[in-house]
Amino acid sequence: MGRIVNCIKLKRELAGLDNIPYPGLLGERIFNNVSKEAWQEWINIQTRLINENRLNLADQKSREFLKNKMETFLFEDQNIEIDGYTPLSND
Repeated sequence: MGRIVNCIKLKRELAGLDNIPYPGLLGERIFNNVSKEAWQEWINIQTRLINENRLNLADQKSREFLKNKMETFLFEDQNIEIDGYTPLSND
C-alpha cells in the first residue's frame, strides 16, 4: 500500500499522490496534504475550466487563473463552478 495522507479537501485519510504534481512549495503542499482522489477531482475540473474558458496554457494569465482556482478548490474548501457547465443527469 502506498502513502496515506490526511486529505485536506476530502477530510479523511486516503491514498496520497505518488509524485509531486506541481512545481515549488505549492507542489510540496499538495503532495503532503491532498489525496489521489481529490487531485483527480481537480484534474477533471481543470479540464473543464480549460475547455469552457478556452484557456491558452502558454499564456501566463491563464496559468495564474488555473493556479488560483486550484488553490481555492484544494485548500479553501470551495467548489469551483464552471460557467455554462451542467452535469448530465441520470434520468
